[in-house]
Amino acid sequence: MFLIQSDDKESAFVWRESFKDMKTRGLDGSYVKLGIMDGLPGLEKVFKEEFPNARVQRCQVHVAVDILAKVPQKLKKEVADDLRSIFYASSRKKADGFALSFFNKWEKDIPSATKSLSNSLNACLTFFSFPEEEWISLRTTNAIERLNKEFKRRTKPMEIVVGENPCYLLLAFISLKMELNWRRTKIGKVRPNLPFYKEFIQLC
Repeated sequence: MFLIQSDDKESAFVWRESFKDMKTRGLDGSYVKLGIMDGLPGLEKVFKEEFPNARVQRCQVHVAVDILAKVPQKLKKEVADDLRSIFYASSRKKADGFALSFFNKWEKDIPSATKSLSNSLNACLTFFSFPEEEWISLRTTNAIERLNKEFKRRTKPMEIVVGENPCYLLLAFISLKMELNWRRTKIGKVRPNLPFYKEFIQLC
């Protein structure tokens, strides 16, 4: 786990230095097999350079939000349903088939949306290369974003922080606590009806 200043989060230099710092502190890059990312500029390029044995999975939630932002309100639900068919297909072959149908169906009416999906499609479907029981956990950056929200929830009420080290100790405690919780939860044990796309339609 590493922290990056918010105003530097899109800097390729900062990402590279962060990855190098992780290696200096003991991370063996050869064991890193996958990076799940939300599309920050420069991040994927630097990640691939620093961890050449790893692949990139683009967060489907972020991609879907971006696509639906380009879709007229009256079409959002139908487009969201079609995206769900691609992202939650039972195999890569079926996902590719649903994607082809998506392009044929929507390219004329919403070309910017189909182009957005085309640019991210392969990275969105990387999870198919991993064991099926892990797919539900590899599609999005939800796990790390949940951790970040917990950081904010615990630190926001703190009007005074006595120093940098105590703050890091608190964040480490939160991380370890959530890690133990994840270890007790079997992979794939999540609600079958994910609410993501309903939320997209309301927000976009």
